[in-house]
Amino acid sequence: MLAGLSILAIGFAVILRYFPPDQYNFYPVCPIYTLFHLKCPGCGSTRAFAALVRGNWHEALQENALFVLGVLPATVLYGIACASGLVRGESHAWPVPPKYWIYPSLSLALAFAILRNLTL
Repeated sequence: MLAGLSILAIGFAVILRYFPPDQYNFYPVCPIYTLFHLKCPGCGSTRAFAALVRGNWHEALQENALFVLGVLPATVLYGIACASGLVRGESHAWPVPPKYWIYPSLSLALAFAILRNLTL
């Protein structure tokens, strides 16, 4: 399962490398931005990931700093935790994040959305 997700992530990175979102329009658009012209916490994540694939950290941080500094590292660490569980032979290879992470994570995402829309 984890190998399949890794292959999927690598495939997505290859697609972003050769079909950048700023040049092709088959990528999904944000319904919140389309309806309200407000950037949600996830707006720019695809463009940020595409910039990272090209090695452009500055552009990636400008597109979505929350994704680059928070979501992506947390996802990688979660994948490592899952892989280590599989290696140790644990029956539950998908560790569940602690419940006390929910409110701080949602608060951070809300604060990020508010701040990025105030500075438009």
